[in-house]
This record gives sequence, structure tokens and C-alpha cells, in this order.
Amino acid sequence: MKMQYRLIVSDFDGTLRRTEGGISDGNIRAISEYVEAGGVFALCTGRMASSIRPYAKELGLKGLLAAYQGAIIEDIESGKTVRDMRIPCEKAAEICRRLESRDYHIHVYDGDKFWSNKADGLLREYERICGVKAEIAPDITGTVARERIRPHKVLVMCPPEERDKAYAFAKKEFGGELYVTTSSEFLVEIVRKGSDKGGALEYLSEHYGIPLSQSVAIGDNINDLPMIRKAGLGVAVENGEKELKEAAGFITRTCDEDGVAYVIRKFGLGEELCTNRKRFCSTVFAAI
Repeated sequence: MKMQYRLIVSDFDGTLRRTEGGISDGNIRAISEYVEAGGVFALCTGRMASSIRPYAKELGLKGLLAAYQGAIIEDIESGKTVRDMRIPCEKAAEICRRLESRDYHIHVYDGDKFWSNKADGLLREYERICGVKAEIAPDITGTVARERIRPHKVLVMCPPEERDKAYAFAKKEFGGELYVTTSSEFLVEIVRKGSDKGGALEYLSEHYGIPLSQSVAIGDNINDLPMIRKAGLGVAVENGEKELKEAAGFITRTCDEDGVAYVIRKFGLGEELCTNRKRFCSTVFAAI
């Protein structure tokens, strides 16, 4: 069988990862079968590389993974970084200073390390979900300047009811020079221009010698829009943001219903699947 889609790139949280955590057996099996059949499956996430590596290894993946939206792309087996896009130190310090003036909870990420200016319940939950530990830096602007940190990402963490206001502020203040996005109901992320998931998909496509027209991108949130729009087929999970679902060519099942596996089997492996839910049987597939 000739594969129509030889490259599938998936977001992790809210897409491949179940709500309660972990990857389902159904998704693991589908990914394994797709790779064995000759397809390339890659993860592209806003997480730190150290937070996503264990899952890539659990899936038995080889090749590349993209972290920090795409600011870092590394080889899973060797750990070698092949793409490394950072915010200049002076710009990062300016960002932190302006965010601190509004008393925002700020994270600064450099490789496998990150600093937080607050130690609160939001941080503890974030550390639990991602399996990482922050260094507490109450004067985070000073820390960035003194240690000459050139971060891969600056993040604002806030309660869901404050997310949209923080997102609007960050886009207004920094969106001209940097890429500002949101990846969950309580996270606003700032990375270098060109470090979005669309850029990561382009890099993976070129690396593997697979045209974008033969790629599928799967996601759930606004930060997935760039790769959804660039892929041959952009897919949103049913639990995804409204804006993403409107931009997608196909809406799959939720992250708790093996939505990634459904896409792999239908579009990657070309299996005939049936469902009693009309939205999964939509024939509005621009790439088919």
C-alpha cells in the first residue's frame, strides 16, 4: 500500500496525552504499526525536551522531536540538538521586567533548566504534570541579566479567568518582534519568531525528505495553528479550541478517545473505519 501521508506530527498535552495522564494503549499500538509500515511519527510540543523525552522513548520513537514549540529540535537517541533558537538575553530581561511590573507569574526556560519567580500552587501543579522542577528566582529579571540567560522560551502562568487578558497584553507588547501564543487555559508562551510549530513541521518535512503535502499535523490549542495550517492535512481533536477546529481539515475524536490513533488508522494506514458520530464521517477533507 502506498501511503498518502508519510509524516504525522502530533502535539502532546490535550492531543496524545490523556486528560488524566499517560498515553493510551490504543495510541501506542497505532503509532507502532504506522512506523513499522514505513511512516514517520514525531512529537511537537511546547514542553521542555526533558519533559517529553521519556514519552518519545516509551513510544519507541527514533529520529527527531520538537520542544518549546520548535525552538529546540533534537535527536531522540543521541540527544544532539539540531535546531536551537533562543531569545537574546537583553530582550528576555526586558520581557521579564515588563511582565514583573504587572506581577505575573513568569517562567524562563534554557535547555533542560527553568526558573520561576513564584512558588505557588500553579507551579506545583505544573511541575507535577510535566515531571520537572523549577529553580525559584523571585528577581527573575535580575537572574536573566546576571546569568546571561538566552532562553528558548518565556512563559506566563495565570488562572484561566486571567489567561485572555495576559495573552492580549503579551501579544500587544511583544508580538511584533517575537512569537506569542497560548497552549492551555492557563499558559501564555513567548518564543523567537520562526520558533512556532509551523516552522518545526517545515524542518521535519525537509529533514525526512517528505513533502508538506504528505504530512498530517494534529493538535488541540492555538499554538498548534501554524502546523495545522501548513500540513497537507490539519487535524484538531474534538476537545480542541474552537479556532483550531475551524482551521482544521478534519476533527478527530478527543484525547481520551484515542483521537490520534483514529487519524493514524484512517489517514496514515488507510484503514476503513466507521463510526456512529457524524462529525467523524465528515467528507470535508481538502487533502483527500
